[in-house]
Amino acid sequence: MEGRVVLVTGASGGIGHAIARRLGTAGATVAVHYGRNEAAGRALAARLPRAAAFGADMLLKKSPDELVDQVESELGPVDMLVANHGVARRAAVEDVDADDFDYTLAVNLRAPFLLARRVLPGMRERGFGRILFVSSVAAFTGGIVGPHYAASKAGLNAITHHIASRTAGDGITVNAIAPALIENTDMLPGDPGELASRIPVGRLGRPEEVADLAMAVLGNAYLTNQVLSLDGGVYPR
Repeated sequence: MEGRVVLVTGASGGIGHAIARRLGTAGATVAVHYGRNEAAGRALAARLPRAAAFGADMLLKKSPDELVDQVESELGPVDMLVANHGVARRAAVEDVDADDFDYTLAVNLRAPFLLARRVLPGMRERGFGRILFVSSVAAFTGGIVGPHYAASKAGLNAITHHIASRTAGDGITVNAIAPALIENTDMLPGDPGELASRIPVGRLGRPEEVADLAMAVLGNAYLTNQVLSLDGGVYPR
């Protein structure tokens, strides 16, 4: 990771915070993106050897391009993208209206795609790139958050496969990790104790465990076009 510029979205807490922290200690220059929690984003950036914090609302169509422009202006070309940000508003089928559906797909699916589209030309030109999407086990099982959330994550898996198959020869790897029920995040869809009882290993996952997998994926030049589950055995495949 030494000398690489990495953009981690949704890095102000939970999984994104853990990944950004690991990247920073491994020598990367980290662009710490935050949505609403500016204080946490800036605090993390201040603790890392080479980092800066950047705010952007991923609901807005213009934000992905503007975010990358700002990062590259301040830190240099983006070598690695970890699209981790997302929203998870729990709702039953009958309670998800058109606005709920559009909001979730705009943040969870459209924004990651636009981020990837923006960084890909530079990665191709330099002959190196890593793109890692943070999906969810809900993409495979439907999950318990709602149909809008599951659809957004299933779409993210499809985008992973589409881009990866077209960039492998350019030195760019594109993968996704699909965690389930990770503690210390604001996206848990229920009581932690009750949720833990559903997991074969008997507990919630930890953000640091997701960061372990993310680091392994980002560091492996032979791994691409994969969606890797990290769910405590919830969905065997």
